[in-house]
Amino acid sequence: MVKAAFTYNHPSLERKVFGLTFRNPVGLAAGFDKNAEYVDELADLGFGFIEIGTVTPKPQPGNDKPRMFRLVADEALINRMGFNNQGVDVAATRLKYVKKRKNVLIGGNIGKNKITPNEEAVNDYIICFDALFDVVDYFVVNVSSPNTPGLRDLQEKEPLMHILNTLQQRNAKNGLSRPILLKIAPDLTDSQLDDIIEIVNSTGIAGIIATNTTISREGLHASAALVKETGGLSGKPLTKRSTEVIRYLATKSHNAFPIIGVGGIHNAADAQEKLAAGASLVQVYTGFIYEGPALVKRICKALVE
Repeated sequence: MVKAAFTYNHPSLERKVFGLTFRNPVGLAAGFDKNAEYVDELADLGFGFIEIGTVTPKPQPGNDKPRMFRLVADEALINRMGFNNQGVDVAATRLKYVKKRKNVLIGGNIGKNKITPNEEAVNDYIICFDALFDVVDYFVVNVSSPNTPGLRDLQEKEPLMHILNTLQQRNAKNGLSRPILLKIAPDLTDSQLDDIIEIVNSTGIAGIIATNTTISREGLHASAALVKETGGLSGKPLTKRSTEVIRYLATKSHNAFPIIGVGGIHNAADAQEKLAAGASLVQVYTGFIYEGPALVKRICKALVE
C-alpha cells in the first residue's frame, strides 16, 4: 500500500551516473538512516537511492542531548548529532539482508570516530570501506560534518588527498571497484573549491556531494535562543548556497565529474534548480522532514512533466 501510494516510476527518470543505473534521480541523504535499519521501508517511499550512515568503525553515542532542533520559522534544522551510530559492522550485517537491492541503490557514508586523531583518520576510513564494500553500491567520504571536532580540517588538500588516494588504491586491489564520492561543506571558499576540483581530477574519484550542513546562521528568523545552538544548519536557508557551490564546481570543472546536489530541497522547483545548476542527482533530508513522504513522488512527477 505504501509503495503504491508514494512511488512514481517512469522510464525518463532513469539516470546513469558513475557507472550505476538509478531508477530516479531523487535520493535520501545520509544521516536519516544511520544504521541501515529502514532501507526496505524507505525504498517503498520511492527513493532512487538511499545513503546510510555516517558510520564509523566503532560504535559511538554521539554528542550530548538535546542535539537536534527544529527551526520552524525557517523550515530548517540544526543538528549536532556527532556521528551517533552502532558501528560499521552492524550496518554491514543489516545490509546483507536488504530485500529490495534491485530496486534501490545504496550508498555507504563513512567517517572517523571522535577519539581517532586526524593523523590516523585514514585507518578509520579503510576499516569502514572494507566492511561495507560488498553491501553498498557507492561510497561517500565524509570530512565535512561540523559536529566532530577537527573533522573539517581533513578537507585541507594534503590530508584529503592522502585519504582519497589510499581508498582508491584499495578500491583497485579489490578487482571490483566502487565509485567513491566526497561530501563537502557549503562553507568552503572559491579557492578551496578550486582545490576540490583539482583533488577530484588528481585522485580519480567518481564525484562530489554538495553540500553538507552549514555553520552559517545568516538571515534566520527563529528565536535567538535557537539560532545560538551549535551544530550544522540544514533546510531552506541552505538552498541558495548549496546551488551556488554546485554551479561553481560544474562551471569551473567544465562538468568534468558528476555532482549530487543536496541542501534545502523542499519541492520540485528546488530539485530542478539543483539539476539545472549542474547536479546529476539530488538528495533530500530536511525537506523530507518538513514536506512528508510524498515529496519524492512530487519531484519525480514534476521532472517527467
